[in-house]
Amino acid sequence: MHFCSACGKVQPAVPVDYFTFFGFPRKLDLDTSVLEKEFYALSRRLHPDVFARAETQERAWSLEQSSMLNDAYRTLKDPIKRTEYLLRLEGVELEEQSKQATEKARATGELKKQAVPPDLLEEVFELNMHLEELRMQKKAGEDDPAMLEEIGKTKLSLEQKYDALFNELKSEWKKWDKAVDSGTQEERVKIRDSMVDVLNRRNYIRNLVRDVNEALEI
Repeated sequence: MHFCSACGKVQPAVPVDYFTFFGFPRKLDLDTSVLEKEFYALSRRLHPDVFARAETQERAWSLEQSSMLNDAYRTLKDPIKRTEYLLRLEGVELEEQSKQATEKARATGELKKQAVPPDLLEEVFELNMHLEELRMQKKAGEDDPAMLEEIGKTKLSLEQKYDALFNELKSEWKKWDKAVDSGTQEERVKIRDSMVDVLNRRNYIRNLVRDVNEALEI
């Protein structure tokens, strides 16, 4: 793919997904040490400096291949980016959906609405009340140590849930990888949707923790 099998010269970049670029199947429980080894091996062979005296076309191809190599490596080495990338390959644009919601909210002047995960409804309701009260107290120059402690406990609980969701995501990876080998399309769609749900809940909690940190810093 990267080099001519006959003459060994670098070839133009082929429009393939990042997994295929490295010769990997579309699986998520990826051994990053193997990825890193493949990355450095290809970097040494594809780096533009290697082709400094080559023909113009070959130099351009090495730049294309090297650029794609770096993009693929950055995406696949990060577990969340890797998952989101595979979901895009499977037709789910999580980031794009979020961007569209943000742009629509800005255009209409409305707050961006996010569905509260059912298991967090009560906790989020109480947290939002405490945060609003905290903001009002800070404006008035007041301080309530008991409420700050309560908010701190909620933040710790959210951070623990955030970490737990990453472990839940990894368990979905194993299901996905198994389904790639022997599962049906229906099974893969079900696992894909489960991963989307986990990532949405994880992103929601991340945003909550960010809101808490902002309120505490005011």
